Amino acid sequence: MKLDIRKFQKEDIEEAIAIWNDIVIDGVAFPQMEPLDIKSGIDFFASQSFTGIAYDEDTKQIVGLYILHPNNVGRCGHICNASYAVKKDVRGYHIGEALVLHCMKTAKDLQYRILQFNAVVKTNTPALQLYRKLGFTQLGVIPDGFLMKDGSYEDIIPHYITL
Repeated sequence: MKLDIRKFQKEDIEEAIAIWNDIVIDGVAFPQMEPLDIKSGIDFFASQSFTGIAYDEDTKQIVGLYILHPNNVGRCGHICNASYAVKKDVRGYHIGEALVLHCMKTAKDLQYRILQFNAVVKTNTPALQLYRKLGFTQLGVIPDGFLMKDGSYEDIIPHYITL
């Protein structure tokens, strides 16, 4: 796989929402509860500071994406937040790592100084391992901070890294 990451374009929408919606429907990682449709997806991805699209240059298939946006406003506007999504059948190929690294560079280019994750679900072991590998700092644990699809609650672990 020859991976490249570029800015979201409207032509990406069907593949992008399919990848995003798989995670929303699984109900174990993203806070959203409703899947995106074409219109809401275009609005959502276009409203971010940056939406990155990872694609395989050999197959021209989209294999992942990320959204980057402010975590807060005003005096905390220098802190950004991001979410990452990798297509199910290509997980384990370090696409998530490429997305996070690209996001960190993009965030710095956009003058953000800190990248913060508010709600990394405790059961999301691959994400926790990746963030540890990349040097993120865990900020503690928020008990029962995430409502799982099955109605149970799981802990979340906020993280940050200085860019």
